[in-house]
Amino acid sequence: MSEIAQIGLKPALERVAAEIDRNFDLLLPVPEDPRARLFHAMRHAAIGGGKRMRPLLVCAACDLFNVDRAAALRVATAIECIHVYSLVHDDLPCMDDDDMRRGRPTVHIQFDEATAVLAGDSLHALAFELLADEATHADPFVRIELVRELARASGPSGMAGGQAMDLAAEHETFDLSTVTRLQQLKTGALIGFCLEAAAIMGHVPAEGRTRLRGYARDIGLAFQIADDLLDVEGDEAAVGKPLHKDEAAGKATFVSLLGVERARQQASMLVDQAIAHLSSFGAEAGLLRAVARYVVERDR
Repeated sequence: MSEIAQIGLKPALERVAAEIDRNFDLLLPVPEDPRARLFHAMRHAAIGGGKRMRPLLVCAACDLFNVDRAAALRVATAIECIHVYSLVHDDLPCMDDDDMRRGRPTVHIQFDEATAVLAGDSLHALAFELLADEATHADPFVRIELVRELARASGPSGMAGGQAMDLAAEHETFDLSTVTRLQQLKTGALIGFCLEAAAIMGHVPAEGRTRLRGYARDIGLAFQIADDLLDVEGDEAAVGKPLHKDEAAGKATFVSLLGVERARQQASMLVDQAIAHLSSFGAEAGLLRAVARYVVERDR
């Protein structure tokens, strides 16, 4: 069993967060030319703060297949690029119009809207630059599969499609199945990529990825239910962003449709299901099991 599987969740999160920050620091040196403001904005968005749960999922899943950690961290940084870019754009006045993110001013507040758009665009591009580089994997077929799957998870069949549904939710009444579909795209697709990427790096054939996909699907939904619960019951200072926005906008959520207690029970059931998907793995999947539990126990 490798080192990361033996350490606890909190040290593992702290270690991955430090490694991701280090990668971003190296990838985003501020040039001495008119692009400096853009790079400062990218660094503001990407370095420091955040749970870094997606990078941890990548590294923990890569650990199952003995993938080189430096390579795993490059994939983890790519997925965090996509996640951070989505937050930068989500916070814009034309989307969620948020002033605070991770306890700090959002990028368009700290800089300006045009710079925020460009910072998000640039982080999106950086993700695919990382995956396409030989340093990520020597096999070009592995690299192109990583690029294809991340494009699918972040585009209209994934995160962006879910965000479009989220915008529509402000004007339409969604039932539980539609809200579930929305969140499977908006949140679940990127989480699914974290596990899929590890299988790709580990040369696991498509038919051997069923359990990992089931795990990702269940924790993705559990994560969103926990987010909806935090929006209703959380501490704004701990969460680091404004709460009760979905309720104010009249959007249907898991909590509004199920009620607090049923939503909490559903999240717990999904976590149990996710852990059951890992039954064929031994102690090397301990960190993935801990992540599943953390999804519903976190306070931010």
